[in-house]
Amino acid sequence: MTLPVLDSDASIADHVIGVDIGGTKTHLRAAPADGGSDRPGADIVLASSSWRKRLGDFRADGVGLRQLLMDQFGEAVLCAPIAVGAHGCDSTEQCGELEHELRRQFSGPVLVVNDSELMAPAMDVTGAIGVVVGTGSIATARTPGGELLTAGGWGWLLGDEGSAPALVREATRAVLSHLDRGDRADALGERLLACFSAVDGAELALTATQVASAEGWGQHAPEVFTAADEGSAIAQLVVANAGERVAGLIDKLLRRGVHADSVVAGGSVIEKQPLLQRALRTALAQTRPGLDLHILDRAPVTGAVELARRLVRQTTPTP
Repeated sequence: MTLPVLDSDASIADHVIGVDIGGTKTHLRAAPADGGSDRPGADIVLASSSWRKRLGDFRADGVGLRQLLMDQFGEAVLCAPIAVGAHGCDSTEQCGELEHELRRQFSGPVLVVNDSELMAPAMDVTGAIGVVVGTGSIATARTPGGELLTAGGWGWLLGDEGSAPALVREATRAVLSHLDRGDRADALGERLLACFSAVDGAELALTATQVASAEGWGQHAPEVFTAADEGSAIAQLVVANAGERVAGLIDKLLRRGVHADSVVAGGSVIEKQPLLQRALRTALAQTRPGLDLHILDRAPVTGAVELARRLVRQTTPTP
């Protein structure tokens, strides 16, 4: 869509800026500070690599985000309230470091959280653990004292339970074990052999290893769910195990002192796959009965806008 540039006399009461910085894409949204207004906002989505060069370089992030927002919304954006959910801000200290850098670049109020923390405010849910299950996976929450706690998020090679590449990793391991017993390939096995252009287990293992990457494996994740729908007991077990492992991340946070009565889960895999949603619900019912599960059904940047609006309410004097 055509982006309306903020007027030169825009103030805190006019617009807020929500920013969702993901590992793959960045979503910007300028919206009226008054949530009930019908004035148009502005949205833009672009590759994170187009402006963010190296994960963990928060000084560069601050400079880059200033330029990015000015390019899109005009110079008045410098005084607007801004809330950022950032991939790579995985601790209280990292969120604070990026927040410090942004305060050097912007004169308006600024808040930085982990990108998974946008989901609960996006769904208007309070007291929730945020869970991302997509290209990667992680669970996050805040302690009563405001400390950010995380579980998982160790990357596609070591963990990222339930994520697209992890599903294919575990599915391939299960199929190879099945073939090692001398059994014929079932629906999951046939699909994975076709995905990796392999004729047997040896070729499957070799080819899968050669193309190993989050994208190289993750692109085949839908085949696991299709095979499960076709009746593959192996695929069904892989998905069930994925749900249990994601539930395990949630349980770890609760054991570390997090107080939550609900979970908001989002990400490209969990949002699109009802089978994984059911697996997670089943696992939570066994480990944490009474914990509500909400599946994100809107853009996470909606949560960033809501957090920015809270900044306005905090900084606006009460008559």
